[in-house]
Amino acid sequence: MLESYLRARLKEKQLLLMTHIVLGYPTFEDSFKIIEAMVEAGVDLMELQIPFSEPIADGSVILHANQKSLAGGATVKKCIDFAEKVARAFDIPFLFMSYYNILFKYGVDRFLSAMTEVGIQGSIVPDLPPEEGQDYLEAMQKYELSPIFIFSPTTPDERMKYLASFGRSFIYCVARKGVTGAKTSFSEQLDRYLARCRKATDLPLALGFGVKDKADIEFLKGKADIAVIGTQTIRLIDKEGAEAVGGFIKSLRQLPGSS
Repeated sequence: MLESYLRARLKEKQLLLMTHIVLGYPTFEDSFKIIEAMVEAGVDLMELQIPFSEPIADGSVILHANQKSLAGGATVKKCIDFAEKVARAFDIPFLFMSYYNILFKYGVDRFLSAMTEVGIQGSIVPDLPPEEGQDYLEAMQKYELSPIFIFSPTTPDERMKYLASFGRSFIYCVARKGVTGAKTSFSEQLDRYLARCRKATDLPLALGFGVKDKADIEFLKGKADIAVIGTQTIRLIDKEGAEAVGGFIKSLRQLPGSS
């Protein structure tokens, strides 16, 4: 279902946009307003991060958002209930992103059943390799959800093919080693990496970790299928407030020379 949606959108657009927010940051009310602004600005799909105390793949900006959300009272149950609200309100696909401890403590089957019930179409669990995720993968298949796996520049070609064999709908390619939020060089080296990713799978490719402006979006056209915007929007929220998000997302879609 998610893959067919993405392929249909890719017939209309050269590059899709996926945004990432931390649920409950700055508040759940703000989260709803941010999602609304992003959808109105033309986002094609969205990651909803369930906050966790030790988000090992995330840099300082998203770590701070996780901590503030948890301090504000965010729980897994609140995040699931909120996800149901937005999935019913907005006509784009939503995915959960979080760490395996969240699923393990909640109960893997119970968590994925809840995802289905509230309308979430897939999940990104960056600290769960397929070798340790049999229960997760079986439950994802049972509920017809999309497990999204991750390639990195240090992933060998054979490992890419192996990971892709478990993935559904798209592959998330991280642009560089390290955590979210650091500077990424959009260069020939990234070109070569994405070419390797493309050879490893027929699934659409999402590229995240460092996508921050229209120049980066333009660079990715013809190389990736989905650009992922995460840390940059949270920086903007911290600096200018939630109301600044819509204009920023719209600016990524503007044609050169347009106002």
